[in-house]
Amino acid sequence: MPNLLKLHFLAEKQIRPFRLLNSVFTCKLEGVVMKKDNNKTPRPKKQKPQKSKQIETKAKTVETKARTDTKAKKEVKTKDEKKPKKLKMKLSEHTAFKNKDKPKKKSRQAVWIKKFTIGYEEDLHKLQIELLKMQKHVKSQGLRIVALFEGRDAAGKGGTIKRITEHLNPRGTRVVALLAPSDKERTQWYFQRYVQELPSAGEIVLFDRSWYNRAMVEPVMGFCTDEQNKRFLKDVPMLEEMIVKDGIILFKFFFSVSKNMQLARFDSRETDPLKQYKISPVDRMAQDLWDDYTVRKFQMLNETNRTLAPWTIIRSDNKKSARLNCIKHLLSRIDYEGKISKKELQTDPEVLITGIEEIRFLEKYLLKPTELPG
Repeated sequence: MPNLLKLHFLAEKQIRPFRLLNSVFTCKLEGVVMKKDNNKTPRPKKQKPQKSKQIETKAKTVETKARTDTKAKKEVKTKDEKKPKKLKMKLSEHTAFKNKDKPKKKSRQAVWIKKFTIGYEEDLHKLQIELLKMQKHVKSQGLRIVALFEGRDAAGKGGTIKRITEHLNPRGTRVVALLAPSDKERTQWYFQRYVQELPSAGEIVLFDRSWYNRAMVEPVMGFCTDEQNKRFLKDVPMLEEMIVKDGIILFKFFFSVSKNMQLARFDSRETDPLKQYKISPVDRMAQDLWDDYTVRKFQMLNETNRTLAPWTIIRSDNKKSARLNCIKHLLSRIDYEGKISKKELQTDPEVLITGIEEIRFLEKYLLKPTELPG
């Protein structure tokens, strides 16, 4: 029987293809006999689709790979958990400037520094040299300089004062930061404890908060009466006129910080152990009383911004820019030997503005105090 072919297979529930005389037979592996017919193609019985070995092998491979990946991920997670958390390190000021040109060595560690930071440190170094020149001139000519630093809490007053005095001779420079008045001082003329701190010949005095406490902090916090506040606003222009006419060079700086930035700085103070001394019970109240401070600031500028003693407003959300612009303004007002060019002392109009400009700005946005920069 030449047209018949008997095929024998092991009993496996799989389907395999076979080629015989140019025709393909598909058989169950259960010892089936199929007839070859060139004219009629046998119809295989309907059967349930079953997976081939190849498909099974692929599925097993995928499962194995998935298990391997899961194990690898778990190992990575455990390694990451074991690794200590990286601490945010902050370089001391002037470190980048001093080390930027140092040669590469095994004993030296390379770090990434922002270009702005290096530029800031270079500018600060140059301006601090100018401050030394100015101090030498002040001493030789017997000049007297007073600078008042006012502003909201965490506005950057103390940091700016620190950079100004960092390399100056302490014998010719004083920082005045008075505590709350004592019982005895409360019975004195309000300006008395401030007047006795005014400079002698050849001296520079920087007030970290001044007699302007009575213009903003005291009335907002209830430390003075409305009558005392009104009397102060009437008297202070006359006092400053006498100071200037007596020959003292007077600067009045107001550092203006936004509400969100103030809150961020309060938060950083609470977590930084080196800034604990800056935290006071009234700090958080400054956020709740933001609008009250804005109204008092507007009133203070209107009453005390005079030609002889004008206010200089410094936008201090960026503390580094605020410091540089404050020092530049200070140096630009004093003529001394070896002074750098006016171009190098030019201030940024977006950072440093006049008191009149700030009054106009406040008039425009006074009903929307949250939109004010501070």
